[in-house]
Amino acid sequence: MIFYKKLSPFYNLALFYFIVSFILRIVLLLHPITQSSFSFTESLKIFGLGLLSDFFVFVIASVFLWLYLIFISNSKYNKPSGYIILGAFIILFLYVASGKSILDEYGGGLPRIALIFIGIKTALFVVLLFVPKLRNKIRFWLFAFVIFLYVLLILQNGISEYFFWNEFGVKYNFIAVNYLIYTNEVIGNIMQSYPVVPIFSGVFLITGIVTYFILKKSRIYIDEIPSFSQKIKISVLYIVLFLVSLFVIPTLAKTENSRNVFVNELQSNGLYKFYLAFKNSDLDYFKFYKTMPNTKAFAILKQQFPAISGETTIRKIESDSAENHKNVVLITIESYSAEFMKMYGNEKNITPFLDSLAQKSLQFTNLYAAGNRTVRGLEAVTLCLPPTAGESVVKREDNKNKFSTGAIFKQKGYNVKFMYGGDAFFDNMQDFYSGNGYEIVDKSSFTSGEITFSNVWGVCDEDMYNKAIKVMNAEAKENKPFFNHIMTVSNHRPFTYPNNKIDIPGDIKSRDGGVKYTDYSLRKFFEMASKQYWFTNTVFVIVADHCASSAGKTELPMDKYRIPAFIYTPGIKPEKCTKLMSQIDLMPTLFGLLHFDYQSKFFGQDVLKSDYKPRAFIATYQDLGFIKDNVLTILSPKQRVRQFELHLNQKKGIAPEYQIYYDEKPLKTERTDLVNETISFYQTASDMLKQKKYQK
Repeated sequence: MIFYKKLSPFYNLALFYFIVSFILRIVLLLHPITQSSFSFTESLKIFGLGLLSDFFVFVIASVFLWLYLIFISNSKYNKPSGYIILGAFIILFLYVASGKSILDEYGGGLPRIALIFIGIKTALFVVLLFVPKLRNKIRFWLFAFVIFLYVLLILQNGISEYFFWNEFGVKYNFIAVNYLIYTNEVIGNIMQSYPVVPIFSGVFLITGIVTYFILKKSRIYIDEIPSFSQKIKISVLYIVLFLVSLFVIPTLAKTENSRNVFVNELQSNGLYKFYLAFKNSDLDYFKFYKTMPNTKAFAILKQQFPAISGETTIRKIESDSAENHKNVVLITIESYSAEFMKMYGNEKNITPFLDSLAQKSLQFTNLYAAGNRTVRGLEAVTLCLPPTAGESVVKREDNKNKFSTGAIFKQKGYNVKFMYGGDAFFDNMQDFYSGNGYEIVDKSSFTSGEITFSNVWGVCDEDMYNKAIKVMNAEAKENKPFFNHIMTVSNHRPFTYPNNKIDIPGDIKSRDGGVKYTDYSLRKFFEMASKQYWFTNTVFVIVADHCASSAGKTELPMDKYRIPAFIYTPGIKPEKCTKLMSQIDLMPTLFGLLHFDYQSKFFGQDVLKSDYKPRAFIATYQDLGFIKDNVLTILSPKQRVRQFELHLNQKKGIAPEYQIYYDEKPLKTERTDLVNETISFYQTASDMLKQKKYQK
């Protein structure tokens, strides 16, 4: 019986979690949006299997409680262990405070947060070590704080699940994950939509009351701290339950197989659904967005692609000239906004090389990034299809054997590689590119002698380009053309790079420095490449993956998606293409320049063809935008559609083709034709992926 009481913090919190979950299911079941009746068997699944799932999810969620409780001890303050532990805390604090810890590589507020946390832990340990009289009191209040935090999070999650259901009629999905990414917008929306002060006042009041009763029932744990042997028993019991939970939770999730969607959603555990959404990055277009019959959607798409038939995008691309199998080097530059470049109005002279290269290239002056993350840019230039709701295809489970630019090059006899200065496992790039037939060259391919500088993201761009030159020299000897896709890393927070390369020191962590060093590295690459015998037989494609920031006054601010893009071919006369276009059009345009004949599934088009109809796609994880005829149409969850008239906000001294700022004003009269065209593109792209029709 005494040992049973030592488990009181766990089972009292678990009981509270079950009560909240049970009440929540009742409330959601009776909610007006839940337009369904339930049989006895269905009710049994909702409340029986649902609460069983809750138990095992709570086991997983209580891992931090277990870690906290097993380290409560008096013996660690004895001599000499107490002084050794204190010394370790001080050393750790000084290491983080030095500004040279591994945390500083990530930049942002992480080092400061860690410093505050370690500082508080160190200060508390000092008090508990040297003032034994205060130990019981301090330990009680720390215990109370941990219990309060768990109660608060349980309540907060219950309320969040209710409001999410109130808006979407489901438990958490990828929109909830998206809410964590766009915190400013979400918090602003909550502040405007709900009576926040009364709600949170009530939450804190209830949390305080519940914490009081749980403390009363559970404080035996700190009043009579378990012995070492009892902690071993507690830990063995917890670890066994933890391991069982890892198996049982997904097994129970498989029983959510009713034809009645509400049964599945009510049975499911919200926290596990959130985890699955984060892992699978899935947001079903057909469930959350405005749709039309598939036959109509593909019929509208046929206006863009007259050669297609049925519910597919397959068509024959034919050239009137002989194919040109030049080498191709595609460089996607990290976070490179158009506004960094001189031609778009920047006066800081941070892109001198690209400014000069642009004047020797085929420039695409009116090109928009598909999204606001690297994986979106990689998806756009690799798969050439519009951004679909949820996470990029790069990070999805179903991301292999897709119809890709690499597949086209392989058909033409090219060696195909993806090169990245960091660890390609990051953002699932390794899985995506290797699963689509690319060879991978990443940081793991470098010898120690090939690395002169690296940070948390990988080797500096110079090191990556030096490696690329070596690889391409070896490839050129194989008497086969090569296609190499290089992804840069240096223009990324913390913006550290080798010193004494440019006039902005590499250790001051400057965005402008990151941009200028990226430009400097490109110049060095072209200087090296121009000395190689394969240079004159190579086409260089340079494009940003996305802009440096996507935040703006509107959901999809136009200037935050405008990116530079060039195709440079040694000895070829420079040109400008001022047509409105998308990132997904860049590689099909290149294929046109190389006169490739191939069967295409791409949504991207050759913009230099006379039948090209200018349009562009821009998106977040859930807002899907379509630009055409100076109108921005946005599709959002809950079948919401908005349209904005685009008015150029002209800046003096900038040529018309480089103007990037627009005011977005709500359209007074709906352009139904553009709404239908927007739905057509995004619905057919989603359908092609869902039905696995976008395989190579």
